[in-house]
Amino acid sequence: MKNPKTFKPFMNQAARLLIGLALAGLAAAASAQIRVENAWVRATVAGQDSTGAFMKITSTEPVKLLSISTSVAKTNEIHEMKLVGDVMKMRAHPGGVDIAANTTLELKSGGYHLMMMEMDQPIKAGAVVPLQLVFTNAKGQTQTLAVNAKASFKDPYKP
Repeated sequence: MKNPKTFKPFMNQAARLLIGLALAGLAAAASAQIRVENAWVRATVAGQDSTGAFMKITSTEPVKLLSISTSVAKTNEIHEMKLVGDVMKMRAHPGGVDIAANTTLELKSGGYHLMMMEMDQPIKAGAVVPLQLVFTNAKGQTQTLAVNAKASFKDPYKP
């Protein structure tokens, strides 16, 4: 028979490990519901202090994209470009953008996109721009996803 004094600490460690793995699995499952693909930021030239970020976001459940943040710009907003009569207008969406379950929201030039403004320095083509996207679900739970976006003067994902 095993020595009870050495067996009990082993069981406590094994139980803690299993609980930790289970919690990690729950956290992974919670963040796995949202997928971000083809993230890119339009590169800038000297003197330009704003740019846009573009990507495709898919969720398995209804969520709202609440906000964006990045270290390369002081002001970051969700925007929409829309044709009103004969004029293309851009406006901020401070309340966020809804994403229905099992659909893809494409953030693109001429539609919804992420604006990064008041930048201190240009974003060079080939750079990687870190973005943090904040979402909320129907239960009011928030989730932040870190995304690395490629900088390019044109969409690097289009042939």
